[in-house]
Amino acid sequence: MMLAGELRLHGVDVLVLEKEAKPTPYVRALGLHVRSIEVLDQRGLLERFLAEGRTHPVGGFAGLTKPSPDRLDTAHGYVLGIPQPVTDRLLAEHAAGLGAEIRRGCALAGLSQDGDGVTAELADGTRLRSRYLVGCDGGRSTVRRLLGVGFPGEPSRVETLLGEMELTASPEELAAVMAEVRKTHFRFGAMPLKNGVHRVIVPAEGVAEDRTVPPTIEEFKQQLRRFAGTDFGVHSPRWLSRFGDATRLAERYRVDRVLLAGDAAHIHPPTGGQGLNLGIQDAFNLGWKLAAELRGWAPEGLLDSYHTERHPVAAAVLDNTRAQMQLLSPEPGPRAVRRLLAELMDFEEVNRYLIEKITAIAVRYDFGAGHEDVNAGREDVGAGHIDVSAGHKDYGAGHERVGVGHELLGRRLRDVRLKRGRLYEQMRGGRGLLLDQTGGRLSVAGWSDRVDHVVDVSEELDVPAVLLRPDGHVAWVGEDQRELVAWLPRWFGAATG
Repeated sequence: MMLAGELRLHGVDVLVLEKEAKPTPYVRALGLHVRSIEVLDQRGLLERFLAEGRTHPVGGFAGLTKPSPDRLDTAHGYVLGIPQPVTDRLLAEHAAGLGAEIRRGCALAGLSQDGDGVTAELADGTRLRSRYLVGCDGGRSTVRRLLGVGFPGEPSRVETLLGEMELTASPEELAAVMAEVRKTHFRFGAMPLKNGVHRVIVPAEGVAEDRTVPPTIEEFKQQLRRFAGTDFGVHSPRWLSRFGDATRLAERYRVDRVLLAGDAAHIHPPTGGQGLNLGIQDAFNLGWKLAAELRGWAPEGLLDSYHTERHPVAAAVLDNTRAQMQLLSPEPGPRAVRRLLAELMDFEEVNRYLIEKITAIAVRYDFGAGHEDVNAGREDVGAGHIDVSAGHKDYGAGHERVGVGHELLGRRLRDVRLKRGRLYEQMRGGRGLLLDQTGGRLSVAGWSDRVDHVVDVSEELDVPAVLLRPDGHVAWVGEDQRELVAWLPRWFGAATG
């Protein structure tokens, strides 16, 4: 739905095929991290989400919580607690409102492609034709399987039961038992939802041979008694499921005219709540690039940069979830490492590093051509990272390098206050943006159909001008018109007129 909305911003005809006949009411993901919140703000959606969610402090790694650093590099330093069905609904409303067609109860059964487009065959025999197809169809992706794309990684080694059900235990009993059990077992808990229903999570007995078969309420009771000595009187389940810690990454995100996004491209343990966020951010990276290809102005290699940029980001997420799963183990070795990490997180820079990794605000894409960061393309923070908060006039200050070598290059730019409004308010249309603090000495003539020219100033941004891609990542920094004209075609194609 996020991708559909991004494509519709550029006038691309979009058809969303959804296998399920009705939206699922089940709450699998529980919230949005900072970068996803920024994405929503950049498209004017944030107020809708804030109205239906609840903000919480940023912080935590493998269940270890520390106070948020004082100067986190964002104007949105919080986590937004919001059930996944609500996120699904709001994004679907956004896509449909922009003109995307959504067909439910349509399962893909086959596909073929040629030099002009893709033919999709549905389970009912219907054939559809499109210029491109994107598989956003989850960890068991039919699209990925039909493409024959490898999905290397590790199978599940541990499994967890998750479900929504009622219980008879009192809140006091529940809180006391949970506090005791979670001293050693962190994949355990019961969280109240609405109407007396609780979200219950407990380690499974082992790894099921067929994880598509849901567990029974008796399995929940057995495992609750095993870990807590009581089953809390659970009954009347709304839904029951199981998930493992399988960790896999697609070898390729693109095969000619077919692409992969979200869980179809990567799966990992849910530790840190990063899965839904990673998928939203995939769509945000891909949408404008695919639209550029379809609209005919994409420079060579732009669509391939989707894989180049997002594949390393997913690899980094897989690594941090692997690490968190180890830290959740009840075994003595991992518990010792966990205690050590808890001590290290008392150092603000360590805490900041981990928070920026989980929230994805430290992602830097490798734009090459002069920037010196050997870790580009992954989350990279540390001595060279600029991490100021709103109101500090040192975002880029002290760095004499401009253009392709600037510290901001490849990073997303957080929202900054301008003399007339906010930066993210200027990005609602999904176009590129030149924020010009030179008083208007620069120009995007020739690209004005793809790039907005905003002449304004911010006390929070100490650079002459920045060129932003539609996803908010910095493509150029400087004040030389000739240098700007040399870099505009790299992201926005040939000049017109």
